[in-house]
Amino acid sequence: MIDARRVIPLIAALTAVSACAVPEARLRTGLTNAGLPKPLAACMAERMVDRLSLAQLMRIADLPKAREAESLDRFLRRVRALGDPEILAVATSSGGLCATGLAKETR
Repeated sequence: MIDARRVIPLIAALTAVSACAVPEARLRTGLTNAGLPKPLAACMAERMVDRLSLAQLMRIADLPKAREAESLDRFLRRVRALGDPEILAVATSSGGLCATGLAKETR
């Protein structure tokens, strides 16, 4: 028989890990589609997923006209147009730290 006392915490832990992975992957893809280099997009997504709500992550991942960004500066202009100061602050700080190599690797 399966011991529920052992299985339930394991399922909860796996669910928590996968809950972060999906928004981060979607954001990383959105940033790459916006024209940001893959390493920069991966670094930014890793930092941003811990700092923004799920709704904010979805807004930035689906940013209209982001494909025309082609650079971090132009991408941040598109982010500013969302009118959410928290998204702008997190995207700007993450972009700056990741672009300069000052972001600490957490994973």
